[in-house]
Amino acid sequence: MSHPIAIQFQAFSPEALQKQTGRIALLFDADRPTSPAARRLNALTKGALARAMASEAATKLKPGDSLDLAFPAGLAADALQLIRLPRRATVTEARKAGAAVARSLTPAGALLIAEAHPQAAELSFGLALRAYDFSPHKSSQPPSPGPVVIAVAEPEAIAAKAAPMAAVAEGVFFTRDLVNEPANILTTDDFAARLAAMQELGLEVEILEEDQLAKLGMNALLGVGQGSESPSKVVVMQWNGGPKDQPPFALVGKGVVFDTGGISIKPAGGMEDMTMDMGGAATVAGVMRTLALRGAKANVVGLVGIVENMPDGRAQRPGDVVRSMKGVTIEVINTDAEGRLVLADVLWYAQERFKPSGMINLATLTGAIIVALGHENTGVFSNDDALCNAFLKAAGAEGEGAWRMPMGQAYDDKLKSRVADIVNSCGRDGGSITAAQFLRRFVKDETPWCHLDIAGTALLKTDSTLAPKGATGWGVMALNRLIRDKYESK
Repeated sequence: MSHPIAIQFQAFSPEALQKQTGRIALLFDADRPTSPAARRLNALTKGALARAMASEAATKLKPGDSLDLAFPAGLAADALQLIRLPRRATVTEARKAGAAVARSLTPAGALLIAEAHPQAAELSFGLALRAYDFSPHKSSQPPSPGPVVIAVAEPEAIAAKAAPMAAVAEGVFFTRDLVNEPANILTTDDFAARLAAMQELGLEVEILEEDQLAKLGMNALLGVGQGSESPSKVVVMQWNGGPKDQPPFALVGKGVVFDTGGISIKPAGGMEDMTMDMGGAATVAGVMRTLALRGAKANVVGLVGIVENMPDGRAQRPGDVVRSMKGVTIEVINTDAEGRLVLADVLWYAQERFKPSGMINLATLTGAIIVALGHENTGVFSNDDALCNAFLKAAGAEGEGAWRMPMGQAYDDKLKSRVADIVNSCGRDGGSITAAQFLRRFVKDETPWCHLDIAGTALLKTDSTLAPKGATGWGVMALNRLIRDKYESK
């Protein structure tokens, strides 16, 4: 799996600047050199730094943006990167500044001069996240970036502050790797094996196979995968870091390793992206990895339904009726509305077995949420204002876009079936909302719950601030923050 780049924190040494190779990155927020590092660099470059800072290009930079002085005279460095960052910069701006360094990393390495900036740890976090690269299937491997040193006033204190962030970065990278993997590599067996390997981190991991799922009555989930050669599974991951009498918080993820749409087959154009349809399960796995790595003082259980949706001769048909674990019968109108069938059984199982204090499910569930919110925000649906507001606060603090969507009886009424209790698809209008209403049927009234539709945020076609194009790892940071702030024992 991919791991974040190694970052060292060291005390600033003005004497070493002239011989520093690779790249030197300097924070600034004025039109003239004021810090000891800036004054030293300005002297070495014979005033070029001051001229650059006072230039029109520099004054137009937004916080976190940068410009380069290539092959600066008086320095051995290949480039001197100037990054505008006020001392009162936000967390988002500081991470953006770190990401600016990461985008330009070379095998020669980099020195980022942060000195006494209060957001030095967040700088390192942004740098680590943006330095991600997924290239295990390329014949020619890109060169690895060289060592990164961040020069700060108090190296040990900043390193201690950054340590929990490193655990989050590991979780984000794990999620990105899973989402980026092609479906012929990340089969249901392989996915479950990667999760089982996290037992070495202290997680309790249990894999429920098809015969066990059948005994539990998970016919909605099993129906989705019955056309695939890859066996369906449910993986349960437990992290018990809180008091023994504390009920766990539950995370539930949709893990469709590839989604053809089944008999209701998708158009060929863009189907290759359906390797990401297990993004919800990948996010749950990334959060669980993070909690274990940082030793979270909370009880959290992560459950993921892992299936493949294929159009085999044994595949589920439109018009079939299946009985869920809850006992509710479902008329399958569209076999491409499969994720909600998987989640229905796993949500019910999570509540029956673990009696969670709250529950959040994640799924790349509907194209309709992309129509509504684009790729900037995840759709948030909830039956509980307190949990929903706590999550939105956590997502906002971590800079992960999230927007609450409506629910209501009029949408729920659309689920009525002629031959069963409910249908699994209600047409195009309000598609993301009726999908959420479907899931709500499998959530007990006493269980605080949120549904996160990450179809638009799990994978992007273009670079984002903290990730190259491809999997984003959206949700790992926000959910880790929610658990830290709301569920950890102090």
